[in-house]
Amino acid sequence: MSKKKNTRYSGIGGQAVLEGVMMKNKEKYAVAVRKPDGKIDVKVEEHKGLGNGGRWKQLPFIRGVFNFVDSLLLGTKCLTYSASFYEEEETVKEESRFDQAMYKMFGGRAEDVVMGATVCFSVIMAVLIFMVLPYFLTELLGRVVVNETLLALFEAIIRVLIFLSYVVLISLMKDIQRVYMYHGAEHKCINCVERGRELNVENVMKSSRQHKRCGTSFLLFVIVVSAVLFFFIRVDNLVMKLLLRLVLLPVIAGISYELIRLAGKYDNAITAIFSYPGMLLQKLTTREPDKQMVEVAIASVEAVFDWKAYFKEAFDYDVDSAEEVREALKEAEEQEEEKE
Repeated sequence: MSKKKNTRYSGIGGQAVLEGVMMKNKEKYAVAVRKPDGKIDVKVEEHKGLGNGGRWKQLPFIRGVFNFVDSLLLGTKCLTYSASFYEEEETVKEESRFDQAMYKMFGGRAEDVVMGATVCFSVIMAVLIFMVLPYFLTELLGRVVVNETLLALFEAIIRVLIFLSYVVLISLMKDIQRVYMYHGAEHKCINCVERGRELNVENVMKSSRQHKRCGTSFLLFVIVVSAVLFFFIRVDNLVMKLLLRLVLLPVIAGISYELIRLAGKYDNAITAIFSYPGMLLQKLTTREPDKQMVEVAIASVEAVFDWKAYFKEAFDYDVDSAEEVREALKEAEEQEEEKE
């Protein structure tokens, strides 16, 4: 096997869930969860997302908006599924009554309605905290600071500080720390495969827990891109300032998606430089996993991704042939030892 240094883009991505990992490859995704009894449950389904794969959905900058919404919908669905293994009996009873009420109202679309409402609420809260709040705090500063350039700079700094504070605070929660360990396992698996290392527990544990295409990096790009746009695009009217921050959200998401996609697809000095802040932030949003967590992540990858076929295409490396060679060498060594 030839020596491999550079990362090869695989196209797979994932997300940590409660005691598990979700991995997605094109329209197919798998959720692997370590159940309370210690066994690994793997669920495989398809997720076509918004637009049903239309060509216009693949257009640069526009695709970022749809992929962002799709990831929120799928992520919420997978989190709910993984949590179902750990719900207490009383909680299950309460939710079953709620589910029955929702089913009466919406029929077979009840789950989609709940998911949609959850995502909408999450997006609204995120916009209020990371977009609207910095704006109003900056307006308060406007009573003592007259310079518009300084105010735009202050708003950018406030937005970054709020985001970093949020990341630090939730990283202190014990339940979140276990999710972050699975987050690390997810990254390690993808890095292991994209570096051309055979997918096993030993190789995955040696791989990095930071990855350029991480959602953490995407959110940081959103914060930075919004700061740059709002610095250069200004209006005088207070209402228009607020509307501008809301209207530009799809543009910000589209630009951020293209940046993180570029960073994940190419391995060079330029992408390494503008990916560095996000990779640094991932030291907070990922933790080193244990071997059992890695086993869950590997099960999720193998359910949707043929990494052996990928090795042949990307690295010109036949895993099965290499295994046969190793076994032959091992057998020869054993025979030599017996002779001695």
